[in-house]
Amino acid sequence: MAPIATSREEFDEIPTVVGIFSAFGLVFTVSLFAWICCQRKSSKSNKTPPYKFVHVLKGVDIYPENLNSKKKFGADEKNEVKNKPAGPKNSLHLDLEKRDLNGNFPKTNLKAGSPDLENVTPKLFSEGEKEAVSPDSLKSSTSLTSDEKQEKLGTLFFSLEYNFEKKTFVVNIKEARGLPAMDEQSMTSDPYIKMMILPEKKHKVKTRVLRKTLDPAFDETFTFYGIPYTQIQELALHFTILSFDRFSRDDIIGEVLIPLTGIELTDGKKLMNREIIKRNVRKSSGRGELLISLCYQSITNTLTVVVLKARHLPKSDVSGLSDPYVKVNLYHAKKRISKKKTHVKKCTPNAVFNELFVFDIPCEGLEEINVEFLVLDSERESQNEVIGRLVLGAAAEGASGEHWKEICDYPRRQIAKWHVLCDG
Repeated sequence: MAPIATSREEFDEIPTVVGIFSAFGLVFTVSLFAWICCQRKSSKSNKTPPYKFVHVLKGVDIYPENLNSKKKFGADEKNEVKNKPAGPKNSLHLDLEKRDLNGNFPKTNLKAGSPDLENVTPKLFSEGEKEAVSPDSLKSSTSLTSDEKQEKLGTLFFSLEYNFEKKTFVVNIKEARGLPAMDEQSMTSDPYIKMMILPEKKHKVKTRVLRKTLDPAFDETFTFYGIPYTQIQELALHFTILSFDRFSRDDIIGEVLIPLTGIELTDGKKLMNREIIKRNVRKSSGRGELLISLCYQSITNTLTVVVLKARHLPKSDVSGLSDPYVKVNLYHAKKRISKKKTHVKKCTPNAVFNELFVFDIPCEGLEEINVEFLVLDSERESQNEVIGRLVLGAAAEGASGEHWKEICDYPRRQIAKWHVLCDG
């Protein structure tokens, strides 16, 4: 009986030992979890934000590290107002807080006999802020051609700033004044602005649409992260002013191009204005060249088309470069029966495509077959523009006709030639 008693005492000690080890394990697990949380929190606070932009609407700062409802942009303007002496009672005052939902200011009733009516002009900046406008901006605004002077498209007001602490580039689109009416019935426009940073054209933003106004007050801020100050001088800003159209493609009012070379942002915010000009029109007379290879398979009755290269394409963009791609159309008896297109090549006048397409010929021989090549410039904000055109067929003349005759005379042979593009 003695051994049985001894075994019972050993079994009674086991729950105590298990409880002690469980307590130590629980304390260790809680401590490890708390340590991991602290490490993650500290790593997040020290981590620099990746390259991105933050859109600030109506001056409300939504920087990721300080999410609050404080209007930092508005606070700076209020401090400037406090330091200025009080103006006359009849002076024109624009209160940003009293704008309607469309961003417009309410109309004020002025007395007909007031002497201030003759001198009242719409002003955006104060006298001190006018001095901050660079002389280059004044030169560019006055150096308009005779055609542009006849048709004024308005003025764009904006500000530039660089935050050295957070390494951010801040663009504030304030307002536009004197825009033309794009809607002939209501004699007004629904304007909005698209902006992109050149030459990469990767960073594209746009404002909201303001309804039925020719003097839209946007006051929208775009913050771009991860741009070093040394790179700012190599960039340029491109603004496109458009009018929203619900039933068709949006109307392009004009554009503004701002090279940042020579603009110093070390002294803080820089207020600028530029005259809106017509959209840039290609001035180059040449359309470039296209290298294509053709092969006619008489056995399978197929035509193999290889789009190889394009060179010397004209400048069709404000950045001086195009985003070309090639569209191939196959015609039988003047009726299009098939179409293909290549991929878009970004920012290059000398594109390399190397893309192959195989077309089935519905009849024997190539007497009634024509192949059309359209080189286009890819545009997101408007209709793709035709850079050049090339047609190969039995009725083609010159080098195009000779190339077509060779592939008919020598089937199953891949023949490649350069061709000069003509106007689309």
